[in-house]
Amino acid sequence: MTKEIQNARDHEKQLTTTPAQLLEIAVNKDADIDKLQKLMELQIRWEDRQAERAYNEATASFRVECPTIKKTLSGHNSKYAGLSETIDQIKPLLKTHGLSYTWKTEQDGDKTSVTCKVTHAMGHSEETTLSASPDTSGSKNAIQAIGSTVSYLQRYTLYAVLGLTSAEMDNDGQTEEKDVTAEEIDKLENMLMEADADIHKFLEYVKADSLGEMNRSQYEKGLKAAKAKGAK
Repeated sequence: MTKEIQNARDHEKQLTTTPAQLLEIAVNKDADIDKLQKLMELQIRWEDRQAERAYNEATASFRVECPTIKKTLSGHNSKYAGLSETIDQIKPLLKTHGLSYTWKTEQDGDKTSVTCKVTHAMGHSEETTLSASPDTSGSKNAIQAIGSTVSYLQRYTLYAVLGLTSAEMDNDGQTEEKDVTAEEIDKLENMLMEADADIHKFLEYVKADSLGEMNRSQYEKGLKAAKAKGAK
């Protein structure tokens, strides 16, 4: 923040009478209940706007100062940043700007939804929700499949709500071209089952860690291979 902007805001604070100050004046003058109620509602809206403004300034500063997330884990011929590694890198900076995060997980049939909410110290929060089917790749059991999906969605909702760039969202070597939908993944998985394909060999062929984490080029390559085996 420049010195000129800060000076302008300080001057604005000196000239502006807040709703709380008006409420205090009204109480001292024995104002009627209706007027006090309106002033209290005005104070609440004013505080909400101030909290939203503080949140926006904090997240903007966080994005400017946040470094490129280091990819410390190894995948198929690539490096990637896992959830815990990402948190280790951004947590101190989030704390500096008064930001914290929480996740909420919901299950609806075979769909798992994860909501990530980022909250500022003054109370304003923003959230993002993503959904996906269980990651049944490999030899995971039902609980492990859901756990893998939850971890994946936690990572991506955190990146999304914080507004990090797609390069920083790169996961397991996947870049911003990752736009494969859950429906497309389900379709491909059914085709592979129909063709009695070996999932491990398939993932090695497309160079992906799981079906749910394929990018567009990997998906198209896998789809063509599945069709070549006679799957429909």
